[in-house]
Amino acid sequence: MKHARAKSKLAFDRISASIRPGMSTQQHLLMIEDDQRLADMVVTYLGNNGLSVAHCPDATSGLQQLQRQPLPDLLILDLMLPDLDGLEVCRRLRALPGAAAEVPVLMLTAKGDPMDRVVGLEMGADDYLPKPFEPRELLARIRAILRRNQRGAAAVAEPAHPVLRFGGLEIDRDARLVTVNGQAAEMTSYQFDLLVALAERAGRVLTRDQIMEVVRGRELEAFDRSIDVHMGRIRAAIELDPKNPKRILTVRGVGYVFAKQQD
Repeated sequence: MKHARAKSKLAFDRISASIRPGMSTQQHLLMIEDDQRLADMVVTYLGNNGLSVAHCPDATSGLQQLQRQPLPDLLILDLMLPDLDGLEVCRRLRALPGAAAEVPVLMLTAKGDPMDRVVGLEMGADDYLPKPFEPRELLARIRAILRRNQRGAAAVAEPAHPVLRFGGLEIDRDARLVTVNGQAAEMTSYQFDLLVALAERAGRVLTRDQIMEVVRGRELEAFDRSIDVHMGRIRAAIELDPKNPKRILTVRGVGYVFAKQQD
């Protein structure tokens, strides 16, 4: 812990030396960081470089903020927090419905273990910056993520519709109706919710816990395989060949992914 505090202090000192009056705010960021001094300096430094930053001192308040509108353009997330670690925050963020799950994440850590970076990226972080960091590098990484996110949004931007379409598969979220090539697919209300949770996050691998949190708001108990049974029944309803699925794919040892490209 002392080592982590020392690295935070060094990051603080580097930012202090870099602060200068600057530009007007344009984009809005959220920082979840328990080191108040470091957070204050980051807020000031980024503010002087055209970025507005709100600060939450712990994971609980940060997750609450992430479920309110307007959403931040980017989340700066510390790995070591007093209530939940940053990896768990990232996992829960990626399981949120709608646009909240798409908020890009830059993770900060005072830990030097390369596995932390690997796990963080696998949990859905977009980039990773170890403490102590140069403030100019922090700014450069933030701008790079924002540029990538803006290009991606421009490429896929389209009006919001209650109907999700993937080839011959249509999911009407308002009518709670699923059709395959115009034919109604029978499933329970819970299975419909599972399918929507996957389809809204098409192309993203979700663990069983993440899917259950989205649908029921709870984590799976040990050895709970009920979600696999439901997935089998959903596949039977929407797949041409349930034994060789093309829409809902199993990622061994992890969970499931809903294919973006179908038919």
